[in-house]
Amino acid sequence: LQLVESGGGLVQVGGSLRLSCEVSGDTLDEHAIGWFRQAPGKEREAVSCVVLHDGATYYSNSVKGRFTISRDNAKNTFYLQMSSLKSDDTGVYRCAAELPVDTVQNQCIVGRFGSWGPGTQVTVSS
Repeated sequence: LQLVESGGGLVQVGGSLRLSCEVSGDTLDEHAIGWFRQAPGKEREAVSCVVLHDGATYYSNSVKGRFTISRDNAKNTFYLQMSSLKSDDTGVYRCAAELPVDTVQNQCIVGRFGSWGPGTQVTVSS
């Protein structure tokens, strides 16, 4: 699988961004897709995941209600719509794909994904 993110940039606090993750190289209907982020000096953390065969989604507490994960089936592209952005949302955002081995909440862990995109920078300024 090959994954490429886009859509990052500089945005003010309270603004919105939509990140895209274009996936190629395999069919995805049985996969889980995840969005993760890493802020400077911090470990990579899960933001949101979806298990495609049943549509189950997971959001971290820090983004619940503000971020939405979605898919464009025709384009094999996944999105992370981010709203009401905070300075703490700053970081490099990476999408990932893997065949799930657990519920979406337990799947949404860095170590459970094997295919990663290079990432896109999101900077939220106050």
